[in-house]
Amino acid sequence: MTQSGGCGVSDKKEGGALRFLYGTAPGRAMLRCIYGRGVSKLCGKYLDSRLSKVLIKKFVKKNNIDLSEYESAEYRSFNEFFTRKIADGRRPFYDAPKALCSPCDGLLSVYEIKDGLVLPVKQSSYTVSSLLGKDPIAERFADGLCLVFRLCVDNYHRYAYFDSGVKEENIYIKGKLHTVRPIALERYPVFVENCREWTLMHTDNFGDAVQIEVGAMLVGKIKNHAGAGSFVRGEEKGMFLYGGSTVILLLERGAAAIDQMILDSVSEGKEYPVKMGEMIGTAAGA
Repeated sequence: MTQSGGCGVSDKKEGGALRFLYGTAPGRAMLRCIYGRGVSKLCGKYLDSRLSKVLIKKFVKKNNIDLSEYESAEYRSFNEFFTRKIADGRRPFYDAPKALCSPCDGLLSVYEIKDGLVLPVKQSSYTVSSLLGKDPIAERFADGLCLVFRLCVDNYHRYAYFDSGVKEENIYIKGKLHTVRPIALERYPVFVENCREWTLMHTDNFGDAVQIEVGAMLVGKIKNHAGAGSFVRGEEKGMFLYGGSTVILLLERGAAAIDQMILDSVSEGKEYPVKMGEMIGTAAGA
């Protein structure tokens, strides 16, 4: 499903370890230990420690990361490097209030919500209600859009608000920690099994929207900066610590029109590579 040029070296071909874990009965038995939070917490402690600094150089080379895009800094651990800040001017938001801008870097898929269901190509279906932990707010997004941004390890792992407005408190849902790569998405309803945090946002230009951050294998935590209150378009909302991750955006029916090039790509079963701040559509009637 990955569109060429959109992800890192390690994501272009599913690794042998993942094929074993998700494609065989013994592997799936081992998964029950790996996707638990205990393993993730141990990995997180190591990646937060000074001992993990030795991983940085190899990671940069393997994933062809252009460090000139980021602020210059001395990193005390791998996680400090992984959550590095982008340099000023490298992720500008499209300068038009009615522009629908990507909240993060990643590979974008767009799905219509029909009868409460999201039906991805070649993947498990899931309901908006299950995404939100059975919260009745899911009904607001009937016949709306579900935008899925899958972050790869070489992407910028901070995310922003796509519009200005006022938001409710963040709601955390404890869960498992599957990888978010296609090999897992085809076998498990990953987005409704993994740990995730969601926020209802009352936006200025797109009505009510929900942004969901989904953790993944070896992600130590989802770190949102603030609770309920006002926010500004382009302001940093939070970050993921190490691992592949996903941001999901739910929009109400008729709130936005998505760029046709993106829709054409998704209709062909491809994910469309985007950068934070890039225009991906417009508000209804714009």
